Amino acid sequence: MSTAERLTYGIQAVRKALSAGRASRVYLQADLGRKRLGRLADELARSPVPVETLPARELERLTGTPKHQGIAARVSAGAPLGEYEAREFIASREAPLLLVLDSIEDPRNFGSLLRTADAAGVDLVVTGRSRNVGITPVTSKVAAGAAEAQALAEVPNLARFLEGLAELGVRIVGTDEAAPASLYEADLTGPVALVMGAEGEGMRRLTRERCDLLVRLPMHGVVESLNVAVAAGVCLYEARRQRLARPTTLR
Repeated sequence: MSTAERLTYGIQAVRKALSAGRASRVYLQADLGRKRLGRLADELARSPVPVETLPARELERLTGTPKHQGIAARVSAGAPLGEYEAREFIASREAPLLLVLDSIEDPRNFGSLLRTADAAGVDLVVTGRSRNVGITPVTSKVAAGAAEAQALAEVPNLARFLEGLAELGVRIVGTDEAAPASLYEADLTGPVALVMGAEGEGMRRLTRERCDLLVRLPMHGVVESLNVAVAAGVCLYEARRQRLARPTTLR
């Protein structure tokens, strides 16, 4: 496989790769029925992308998991934006909503975060180059197509990048379970970067120091925190709710 390509698997991830024109080869389980593929069967029939049938055991070996849903694909990697490209991208948006991830190392959490970001209309997901898991087959599967659709930037120094966002008029809102302000007290309209830290450790010190505001999610039960992808979903949809209430802030 070319270094410019990666493997993805699962019906939704493969469908998205095909519709985006990024799949170069599809691997299909030999005994998989048309009913299980659903609409994807028709899409494969119309697509010029070559389809190779494999036994279930070989497909499991290729993907590294039995949860491949009978299909995988080789897709172009789609390199994330660099720091300066990301700044230009942000500057071109009227009221961008960014999701900044600090030290997310679990590929399933990263996939869930990408899926949630895509669903909530995030303009750009930003990660650090050295402290965040990249797009893996597991990430792509969990993201259910969002890994192929969501705009992504990878920067060498996350704290420095956040510092530069002030020049672009972006307000940086970090999440911290000990923050005095509630999420629901924050103004999340206009240009906003929502920062989520790793589970357990949260944001690193330098990341936290670059935030204009720290907010917490109100917790009413016995648990002290939520999974990072769940917490991001709550925050992003609160931002979307506020933006819908103020349509002038929307692109």
